[in-house]
Amino acid sequence: MPDVEFTNLLIVVVIALLAPLTLGLAPRLRLPAVVLEIVTGIVVGPQALGWVEVDLPVSIVSLLGLAFLLFLAGLEIDVHQLRGQMLHLALLGYAATLVLGIAVGTVLEAVGWVKSPGLVAVTLSATSLGLVVPVLKDAGRVDSRLGQIVVAAASVADFAAIVLLSLLFSTSDASTGSRLVLLVSFAALIAATAVAATVVARSKRLTTTLTTLQDTTAQIRVRAAVVLLVAFVTLAEQFGLESILGAFMAGAVVGLVDRDSASHPHFRTKLEAIGYGFLIPVFFVSSGMRLDLSGLMENPAALARVPLFLAALLAVRGLPALLFSRLLDRRTVIAAGLLQATSLPFVVTATQIGVLTGLMSGVTAAGLVCAGLLSVMVFPAVALLLLRSPQGDRPVSGSS
Repeated sequence: MPDVEFTNLLIVVVIALLAPLTLGLAPRLRLPAVVLEIVTGIVVGPQALGWVEVDLPVSIVSLLGLAFLLFLAGLEIDVHQLRGQMLHLALLGYAATLVLGIAVGTVLEAVGWVKSPGLVAVTLSATSLGLVVPVLKDAGRVDSRLGQIVVAAASVADFAAIVLLSLLFSTSDASTGSRLVLLVSFAALIAATAVAATVVARSKRLTTTLTTLQDTTAQIRVRAAVVLLVAFVTLAEQFGLESILGAFMAGAVVGLVDRDSASHPHFRTKLEAIGYGFLIPVFFVSSGMRLDLSGLMENPAALARVPLFLAALLAVRGLPALLFSRLLDRRTVIAAGLLQATSLPFVVTATQIGVLTGLMSGVTAAGLVCAGLLSVMVFPAVALLLLRSPQGDRPVSGSS
Protein backbone atom coordinates (compact mmCIF):
# COMPACT_ATOMS: atom_id res chain seq x y z
CA MET A 1 0.00 0.00 0.00
CA PRO A 2 1.12 3.61 -0.48
CA ASP A 3 2.85 5.21 2.49
CA VAL A 4 -0.30 6.92 3.76
CA GLU A 5 -1.45 6.95 7.37
CA PHE A 6 -5.12 6.75 8.28
CA THR A 7 -4.81 7.72 11.94
CA ASN A 8 -6.37 11.15 11.45
CA LEU A 9 -9.22 9.68 9.40
CA LEU A 10 -9.81 7.11 12.14
CA ILE A 11 -10.19 9.84 14.75
CA VAL A 12 -12.55 11.77 12.47
CA VAL A 13 -14.84 8.79 11.81
CA VAL A 14 -14.87 7.95 15.54
CA ILE A 15 -16.08 11.52 16.17
CA ALA A 16 -18.68 11.02 13.44
CA LEU A 17 -19.88 7.91 15.28
CA LEU A 18 -19.94 9.41 18.76
CA ALA A 19 -21.68 12.69 17.87
CA PRO A 20 -25.14 11.27 17.00
CA LEU A 21 -24.74 8.51 19.58
CA THR A 22 -24.20 11.11 22.30
CA LEU A 23 -27.25 13.05 21.20
CA GLY A 24 -29.28 9.85 21.10
CA LEU A 25 -28.28 9.02 24.67
CA ALA A 26 -29.05 12.59 25.80
CA PRO A 27 -32.37 13.42 24.09
CA ARG A 28 -32.67 16.69 25.99
CA LEU A 29 -29.82 18.04 23.87
CA ARG A 30 -32.03 18.99 20.92
CA LEU A 31 -29.17 19.68 18.52
CA PRO A 32 -28.51 18.45 15.00
CA ALA A 33 -25.52 16.09 14.97
CA VAL A 34 -23.77 18.39 12.50
CA VAL A 35 -23.31 20.99 15.26
CA LEU A 36 -21.61 18.54 17.58
CA GLU A 37 -19.47 17.26 14.71
CA ILE A 38 -18.16 20.71 13.83
CA VAL A 39 -17.65 21.73 17.48
CA THR A 40 -15.77 18.51 18.22
CA GLY A 41 -13.65 19.06 15.12
CA ILE A 42 -12.73 22.49 16.48
CA VAL A 43 -11.79 21.01 19.86
CA VAL A 44 -9.56 18.20 18.56
CA GLY A 45 -8.14 20.20 15.64
CA PRO A 46 -5.04 22.37 15.33
CA GLN A 47 -6.81 25.42 16.82
CA ALA A 48 -7.35 23.71 20.19
CA LEU A 49 -5.99 20.34 21.39
CA GLY A 50 -4.09 19.56 18.20
CA TRP A 51 -4.86 15.83 18.32
CA VAL A 52 -5.76 15.56 14.63
CA GLU A 53 -5.06 17.40 11.39
CA VAL A 54 -6.53 17.50 7.92
CA ASP A 55 -4.13 15.27 5.97
CA LEU A 56 -4.56 13.72 2.52
CA PRO A 57 -7.01 10.91 3.41
CA VAL A 58 -9.19 13.28 5.46
CA SER A 59 -9.11 15.88 2.68
CA ILE A 60 -10.18 13.37 0.01
CA VAL A 61 -13.05 11.93 2.03
CA SER A 62 -14.08 15.45 3.09
CA LEU A 63 -14.24 16.56 -0.53
CA LEU A 64 -16.40 13.55 -1.39
CA GLY A 65 -18.57 14.41 1.62
CA LEU A 66 -19.14 17.93 0.34
CA ALA A 67 -20.10 16.57 -3.08
CA PHE A 68 -22.54 14.09 -1.54
CA LEU A 69 -24.02 16.76 0.73
CA LEU A 70 -24.86 18.95 -2.26
CA PHE A 71 -26.03 15.90 -4.21
CA LEU A 72 -28.53 14.96 -1.49
CA ALA A 73 -29.63 18.61 -1.22
CA GLY A 74 -30.41 18.60 -4.94
CA LEU A 75 -32.23 15.30 -4.49
CA GLU A 76 -34.60 16.99 -2.01
CA ILE A 77 -35.88 19.42 -4.66
CA ASP A 78 -39.29 18.55 -6.05
CA VAL A 79 -39.57 20.53 -9.27
CA HIS A 80 -43.25 19.61 -9.55
CA GLN A 81 -43.99 21.63 -6.39
CA LEU A 82 -42.18 24.71 -7.70
CA ARG A 83 -44.99 26.34 -9.62
CA GLY A 84 -47.76 28.88 -9.30
CA GLN A 85 -47.98 30.94 -6.15
CA MET A 86 -45.36 28.85 -4.35
CA LEU A 87 -42.75 29.58 -6.99
CA HIS A 88 -43.76 33.25 -7.15
CA LEU A 89 -43.35 33.71 -3.39
CA ALA A 90 -40.08 31.77 -3.35
CA LEU A 91 -38.57 33.91 -6.12
CA LEU A 92 -39.83 37.15 -4.62
CA GLY A 93 -38.48 36.15 -1.21
CA TYR A 94 -35.06 35.33 -2.64
CA ALA A 95 -34.94 38.65 -4.48
CA ALA A 96 -35.66 40.40 -1.17
CA THR A 97 -32.94 38.31 0.44
CA LEU A 98 -30.35 39.46 -2.09
CA VAL A 99 -31.30 43.12 -1.61
CA LEU A 100 -30.99 42.81 2.17
CA GLY A 101 -27.78 40.80 1.82
CA ILE A 102 -26.12 43.39 -0.39
CA ALA A 103 -27.08 46.08 2.12
CA VAL A 104 -25.45 44.06 4.91
CA GLY A 105 -22.42 43.34 2.74
CA THR A 106 -21.99 47.03 1.92
CA VAL A 107 -21.86 47.84 5.62
CA LEU A 108 -19.33 45.06 6.26
CA GLU A 109 -17.20 46.29 3.37
CA ALA A 110 -17.28 49.82 4.78
CA VAL A 111 -15.86 48.61 8.11
CA GLY A 112 -13.21 46.55 6.34
CA TRP A 113 -14.44 43.07 7.23
CA VAL A 114 -14.99 41.86 3.65
CA LYS A 115 -13.98 42.90 0.14
CA SER A 116 -17.16 41.88 -1.67
CA PRO A 117 -20.72 42.78 -0.58
CA GLY A 118 -22.01 40.39 -3.22
CA LEU A 119 -20.20 37.44 -1.67
CA VAL A 120 -21.73 38.27 1.71
CA ALA A 121 -25.19 38.47 0.13
CA VAL A 122 -24.79 35.08 -1.54
CA THR A 123 -23.30 33.50 1.60
CA LEU A 124 -26.26 34.62 3.70
CA SER A 125 -28.88 33.77 1.09
CA ALA A 126 -29.11 29.98 1.34
CA THR A 127 -31.30 27.83 3.58
CA SER A 128 -30.16 24.38 4.75
CA LEU A 129 -32.86 22.28 3.10
CA GLY A 130 -31.37 19.09 4.52
CA LEU A 131 -31.71 20.47 8.05
CA VAL A 132 -35.09 22.16 7.66
CA VAL A 133 -36.99 19.17 6.26
CA PRO A 134 -36.33 16.96 9.34
CA VAL A 135 -37.56 19.78 11.60
CA LEU A 136 -40.79 20.04 9.60
CA LYS A 137 -41.19 16.26 9.75
CA ASP A 138 -40.70 16.26 13.53
CA ALA A 139 -43.39 18.93 13.82
CA GLY A 140 -45.74 17.03 11.51
CA ARG A 141 -45.87 20.03 9.15
CA VAL A 142 -43.87 18.87 6.13
CA ASP A 143 -47.05 18.37 4.06
CA SER A 144 -48.83 21.45 5.45
CA ARG A 145 -49.08 24.87 3.85
CA LEU A 146 -46.09 25.96 5.96
CA GLY A 147 -44.05 22.95 4.89
CA GLN A 148 -44.79 23.48 1.21
CA ILE A 149 -43.86 27.16 1.36
CA VAL A 150 -40.65 26.68 3.35
CA VAL A 151 -39.46 23.76 1.23
CA ALA A 152 -40.18 25.71 -1.97
CA ALA A 153 -38.36 28.80 -0.65
CA ALA A 154 -35.41 26.74 0.57
CA SER A 155 -35.19 24.90 -2.77
CA VAL A 156 -35.06 28.15 -4.74
CA ALA A 157 -32.58 29.68 -2.29
CA ASP A 158 -30.21 26.70 -2.35
CA PHE A 159 -30.28 26.44 -6.14
CA ALA A 160 -29.87 30.18 -6.76
CA ALA A 161 -27.13 30.56 -4.14
CA ILE A 162 -25.07 27.73 -5.63
CA VAL A 163 -25.48 29.08 -9.17
CA LEU A 164 -24.52 32.62 -8.11
CA LEU A 165 -21.53 31.38 -6.13
CA SER A 166 -20.29 29.36 -9.11
CA LEU A 167 -20.95 32.17 -11.57
CA LEU A 168 -19.64 35.19 -9.67
CA PHE A 169 -17.11 33.86 -7.16
CA SER A 170 -15.58 30.77 -8.70
CA THR A 171 -11.95 29.98 -7.90
CA SER A 172 -11.25 29.60 -11.63
CA ASP A 173 -9.47 32.33 -13.61
CA ALA A 174 -12.22 32.74 -16.22
CA SER A 175 -14.08 36.03 -16.46
CA THR A 176 -17.69 36.36 -15.34
CA GLY A 177 -18.87 36.61 -18.94
CA SER A 178 -17.00 33.47 -19.90
CA ARG A 179 -18.38 31.65 -16.87
CA LEU A 180 -21.90 32.73 -17.87
CA VAL A 181 -21.45 31.19 -21.32
CA LEU A 182 -20.03 28.06 -19.72
CA LEU A 183 -22.89 27.96 -17.22
CA VAL A 184 -25.49 28.13 -20.00
CA SER A 185 -23.66 25.40 -21.91
CA PHE A 186 -23.44 23.30 -18.76
CA ALA A 187 -27.16 23.80 -18.09
CA ALA A 188 -27.99 22.74 -21.65
CA LEU A 189 -25.90 19.60 -21.22
CA ILE A 190 -27.65 18.82 -17.93
CA ALA A 191 -31.06 19.30 -19.53
CA ALA A 192 -30.11 16.98 -22.38
CA THR A 193 -28.88 14.40 -19.87
CA ALA A 194 -32.13 14.64 -17.88
CA VAL A 195 -34.22 14.17 -21.04
CA ALA A 196 -32.09 11.23 -22.16
CA ALA A 197 -32.26 9.61 -18.74
CA THR A 198 -36.04 10.04 -18.65
CA VAL A 199 -36.42 8.43 -22.08
CA VAL A 200 -34.10 5.56 -21.21
CA ALA A 201 -35.93 4.98 -17.91
CA ARG A 202 -39.11 4.22 -19.88
CA SER A 203 -37.52 1.17 -21.44
CA LYS A 204 -39.30 -1.89 -20.02
CA ARG A 205 -36.29 -4.13 -20.58
CA LEU A 206 -33.95 -1.72 -18.80
CA THR A 207 -36.44 -1.19 -15.98
CA THR A 208 -36.72 -4.95 -15.46
CA THR A 209 -32.94 -5.30 -15.42
CA LEU A 210 -32.54 -2.45 -12.94
CA THR A 211 -35.20 -3.95 -10.67
CA THR A 212 -33.42 -7.32 -10.78
CA LEU A 213 -30.01 -5.84 -9.90
CA GLN A 214 -30.99 -3.03 -7.52
CA ASP A 215 -30.95 -5.07 -4.29
CA THR A 216 -28.13 -7.46 -5.18
CA THR A 217 -24.43 -6.82 -4.65
CA ALA A 218 -24.58 -4.83 -7.90
CA GLN A 219 -26.66 -2.08 -6.22
CA ILE A 220 -27.10 -0.84 -9.76
CA ARG A 221 -29.22 2.25 -9.05
CA VAL A 222 -26.76 3.47 -6.44
CA ARG A 223 -23.86 2.94 -8.84
CA ALA A 224 -25.69 4.83 -11.58
CA ALA A 225 -26.34 7.75 -9.21
CA VAL A 226 -22.67 7.86 -8.17
CA VAL A 227 -21.60 7.81 -11.82
CA LEU A 228 -23.91 10.75 -12.53
CA LEU A 229 -22.58 12.62 -9.50
CA VAL A 230 -18.93 12.16 -10.45
CA ALA A 231 -19.67 12.91 -14.11
CA PHE A 232 -21.44 16.20 -13.31
CA VAL A 233 -18.73 17.26 -10.85
CA THR A 234 -16.08 16.52 -13.48
CA LEU A 235 -18.02 18.38 -16.17
CA ALA A 236 -18.48 21.39 -13.90
CA GLU A 237 -14.75 21.55 -13.30
CA GLN A 238 -14.05 21.15 -17.02
CA PHE A 239 -16.43 24.04 -17.70
CA GLY A 240 -14.53 26.18 -15.18
CA LEU A 241 -17.42 26.15 -12.67
CA GLU A 242 -17.47 25.15 -9.02
CA SER A 243 -17.76 21.41 -8.43
CA ILE A 244 -20.58 22.00 -5.93
CA LEU A 245 -22.82 23.10 -8.81
CA GLY A 246 -22.25 19.80 -10.59
CA ALA A 247 -22.98 17.83 -7.41
CA PHE A 248 -26.17 19.77 -6.72
CA MET A 249 -27.45 19.43 -10.28
CA ALA A 250 -26.70 15.70 -10.28
CA GLY A 251 -29.01 15.32 -7.28
CA ALA A 252 -31.69 17.44 -8.95
CA VAL A 253 -31.54 15.30 -12.11
CA VAL A 254 -31.77 12.05 -10.12
CA GLY A 255 -34.73 13.48 -8.23
CA LEU A 256 -36.42 14.47 -11.50
CA VAL A 257 -35.91 11.07 -13.13
CA ASP A 258 -36.73 9.15 -9.95
CA ARG A 259 -40.41 10.13 -9.87
CA ASP A 260 -41.93 6.67 -9.34
CA SER A 261 -40.16 4.98 -6.45
CA ALA A 262 -42.73 2.18 -5.99
CA SER A 263 -40.38 -0.37 -7.54
CA HIS A 264 -37.31 0.80 -5.58
CA PRO A 265 -38.44 2.21 -2.22
CA HIS A 266 -35.00 1.87 -0.61
CA PHE A 267 -32.99 3.68 -3.29
CA ARG A 268 -32.83 7.06 -1.58
CA THR A 269 -32.26 5.46 1.80
CA LYS A 270 -29.18 3.76 0.38
CA LEU A 271 -27.86 7.06 -0.99
CA GLU A 272 -28.44 8.74 2.38
CA ALA A 273 -26.63 5.85 4.08
CA ILE A 274 -23.53 6.48 1.97
CA GLY A 275 -23.66 10.22 2.52
CA TYR A 276 -24.79 10.62 6.11
CA GLY A 277 -23.30 7.34 7.25
CA PHE A 278 -19.73 8.08 6.18
CA LEU A 279 -18.82 10.89 3.82
CA ILE A 280 -20.78 13.94 5.01
CA PRO A 281 -19.83 13.70 8.72
CA VAL A 282 -16.16 13.70 7.72
CA PHE A 283 -16.74 16.94 5.82
CA PHE A 284 -18.32 18.61 8.85
CA VAL A 285 -15.70 17.41 11.35
CA SER A 286 -12.87 18.50 9.06
CA SER A 287 -14.62 21.86 8.52
CA GLY A 288 -14.43 22.41 12.27
CA MET A 289 -10.76 21.46 12.22
CA ARG A 290 -10.10 24.03 9.50
CA LEU A 291 -11.86 26.90 11.27
CA ASP A 292 -9.52 29.78 12.10
CA LEU A 293 -10.75 30.62 15.58
CA SER A 294 -7.49 32.06 16.86
CA GLY A 295 -8.33 35.53 15.53
CA LEU A 296 -11.78 35.39 17.11
CA MET A 297 -10.48 34.26 20.48
CA GLU A 298 -7.57 36.71 20.62
CA ASN A 299 -9.60 39.76 19.62
CA PRO A 300 -12.84 40.57 21.50
CA ALA A 301 -13.85 42.91 18.68
CA ALA A 302 -13.55 40.04 16.22
CA LEU A 303 -15.53 37.75 18.53
CA ALA A 304 -18.31 40.34 18.58
CA ARG A 305 -18.81 39.68 14.87
CA VAL A 306 -20.54 36.37 15.61
CA PRO A 307 -23.80 37.77 17.09
CA LEU A 308 -23.80 40.48 14.42
CA PHE A 309 -23.51 37.86 11.69
CA LEU A 310 -26.27 35.81 13.36
CA ALA A 311 -28.54 38.86 13.38
CA ALA A 312 -27.66 39.51 9.73
CA LEU A 313 -28.54 35.93 8.81
CA LEU A 314 -31.87 36.23 10.59
CA ALA A 315 -32.65 39.54 8.89
CA VAL A 316 -31.55 38.53 5.39
CA ARG A 317 -33.37 35.19 5.30
CA GLY A 318 -35.98 35.70 8.01
CA LEU A 319 -37.56 39.02 7.05
CA PRO A 320 -38.66 37.81 3.56
CA ALA A 321 -40.96 35.35 5.37
CA LEU A 322 -43.26 38.33 5.93
CA LEU A 323 -44.37 37.72 2.35
CA PHE A 324 -46.20 34.65 3.69
CA SER A 325 -48.42 36.72 6.01
CA ARG A 326 -51.45 36.32 3.73
CA LEU A 327 -51.09 32.54 3.80
CA LEU A 328 -50.08 31.79 7.40
CA ASP A 329 -50.87 33.05 10.88
CA ARG A 330 -48.35 35.23 12.70
CA ARG A 331 -46.72 32.48 14.81
CA THR A 332 -46.28 30.29 11.75
CA VAL A 333 -44.79 33.16 9.75
CA ILE A 334 -42.22 33.69 12.51
CA ALA A 335 -41.47 29.95 12.49
CA ALA A 336 -41.04 30.07 8.70
CA GLY A 337 -38.61 32.97 9.03
CA LEU A 338 -36.54 31.09 11.61
CA LEU A 339 -36.44 27.96 9.46
CA GLN A 340 -35.44 29.98 6.39
CA ALA A 341 -32.60 31.56 8.39
CA THR A 342 -31.21 28.15 9.37
CA SER A 343 -28.06 27.78 7.31
CA LEU A 344 -24.73 26.06 7.81
CA PRO A 345 -23.43 23.75 5.02
CA PHE A 346 -23.55 26.44 2.36
CA VAL A 347 -22.04 29.02 4.74
CA VAL A 348 -19.12 26.65 5.31
CA THR A 349 -18.66 26.15 1.56
CA ALA A 350 -19.03 29.82 0.58
CA THR A 351 -16.64 31.07 3.26
CA GLN A 352 -14.01 28.55 2.21
CA ILE A 353 -14.25 29.87 -1.36
CA GLY A 354 -14.17 33.43 -0.02
CA VAL A 355 -10.91 32.75 1.83
CA LEU A 356 -9.38 31.00 -1.22
CA THR A 357 -10.25 33.92 -3.52
CA GLY A 358 -9.02 36.51 -1.02
CA LEU A 359 -12.43 38.17 -0.75
CA MET A 360 -12.84 37.24 2.90
CA SER A 361 -10.44 36.96 5.82
CA GLY A 362 -10.13 33.79 7.85
CA VAL A 363 -11.47 35.60 10.92
CA THR A 364 -14.58 36.80 9.10
CA ALA A 365 -15.11 33.33 7.64
CA ALA A 366 -14.84 31.78 11.10
CA GLY A 367 -17.33 34.31 12.46
CA LEU A 368 -19.84 33.51 9.73
CA VAL A 369 -19.49 29.78 10.29
CA CYS A 370 -19.97 30.25 14.05
CA ALA A 371 -23.10 32.28 13.29
CA GLY A 372 -24.29 29.43 11.06
CA LEU A 373 -23.66 27.00 13.92
CA LEU A 374 -25.74 29.13 16.26
CA SER A 375 -28.52 29.38 13.67
CA VAL A 376 -28.71 25.58 13.52
CA MET A 377 -28.69 25.32 17.32
CA VAL A 378 -31.25 28.04 18.06
CA PHE A 379 -33.58 28.76 15.15
CA PRO A 380 -35.09 25.26 14.57
CA ALA A 381 -35.60 24.77 18.31
CA VAL A 382 -37.54 28.04 18.61
CA ALA A 383 -39.47 27.23 15.44
CA LEU A 384 -40.50 23.86 16.90
CA LEU A 385 -41.83 25.60 20.01
CA LEU A 386 -43.90 27.94 17.85
CA LEU A 387 -45.19 25.10 15.68
CA ARG A 388 -46.48 23.22 18.73
CA SER A 389 -49.12 25.91 19.01
CA PRO A 390 -52.66 24.56 18.49
CA GLN A 391 -53.16 27.09 15.68
CA GLY A 392 -52.92 25.53 12.26
CA ASP A 393 -51.83 26.85 8.92
CA ARG A 394 -54.45 29.13 7.42
CA PRO A 395 -55.62 27.56 4.17
CA VAL A 396 -55.75 29.82 1.17
CA SER A 397 -57.32 28.99 -2.15
CA GLY A 398 -55.57 29.34 -5.48
CA SER A 399 -52.09 28.49 -4.19
CA SER A 400 -51.24 25.91 -6.76
